Amino acid sequence: MNPTIQLIDFRKTYHTGEIEVKAVRGVNLTVQNGEFVAIMGASGSGKSTLMNTIGCLDRPTEGRYLLDSVNVGALNRNARADLRNQKIGFVFQGFNLLSRTNAVENVELPMLYGRPVLPAREQRRRALESLAMVGLADRADHTPNRLSGGQQQRVAIARALVNRPALLLADEPTGNLDSRTSIEIMGIFQRLNEAGMTVVMVTHELDIARYCKRVVVMRDGLIRSDMPVDDRLLAPAELLRLDAEQQAVQLAP
Repeated sequence: MNPTIQLIDFRKTYHTGEIEVKAVRGVNLTVQNGEFVAIMGASGSGKSTLMNTIGCLDRPTEGRYLLDSVNVGALNRNARADLRNQKIGFVFQGFNLLSRTNAVENVELPMLYGRPVLPAREQRRRALESLAMVGLADRADHTPNRLSGGQQQRVAIARALVNRPALLLADEPTGNLDSRTSIEIMGIFQRLNEAGMTVVMVTHELDIARYCKRVVVMRDGLIRSDMPVDDRLLAPAELLRLDAEQQAVQLAP
């Protein structure tokens, strides 16, 4: 089976006036189908540039990037956008939900940009199915201001899953969450990964990276280490259960 992600001598150079910035200096990285990888590194290490390229938001200056065997560098902007919508789900630190739109309508948004556009009934069915996957089937009609931070991130994950992507990219997905809620979110990622989803996550928190199966560390535009996680953490089941009564009290007007 071909890798989900394959970066071959990937280099990215930016030009600001006469200044040349070599953000990534020659990276080789392969992520197989079904892996769960954390990418770590300080600010300026190149990890954001790497993730932008993996997410088809940018193209290599030199080298090649293959996503499911498709040479992304050879695609124009519109073709990259189509590939991104078909193959990749995104989860960000900021939940990026529309404030006046309820959970199920937020989850439906990516399907509006698909080609061909699915019938409204199928969009609603898929959105409700995705919300059920993250334990929010009973919150489908709630707007973001009626959801906790953890629940808003669950909606964002459901939105990322609704187009049934081959790859889930998460950029600091627990950065705005408390420790308990962070563990719940990592538990969702672990369950998705165990079901076969390929997950690549950027994080600066070593304890969060330990929920993944592999950690890639970048510095100065290069991969400095790439190791499996030997002391991997598993999200305890008792923290993944939703306490319905407590949630109802917290969300009551």
